[in-house]
Amino acid sequence: MNIKPLGDRVLIKRLEAEEKTASNIIIPDVAKEKPQKGEVIAVGTGKVNKSGERIAMSVKKGDKILFDKYAGDEWKSGGDEYLFLSDDEILAIL
Repeated sequence: MNIKPLGDRVLIKRLEAEEKTASNIIIPDVAKEKPQKGEVIAVGTGKVNKSGERIAMSVKKGDKILFDKYAGDEWKSGGDEYLFLSDDEILAIL
């Protein structure tokens, strides 16, 4: 894929949801929530502040991240589902 996010945007692919709980209870497909973990696929160049300086992004390609449940904009390509997030919607690097 050859997509370059603009500004402070990040393109991520969600990581697969867990099939079992910690106590080995299998979770059916209808009860699974969308995972809040993902892998960074592409990163924009960063936000520009008022004085014209570019602010560096906090993540890089290949990082595993944690993000808010309702963050970003979904996008599908082929059979894969991606998510565009703003840099400030990322909660943590795993």
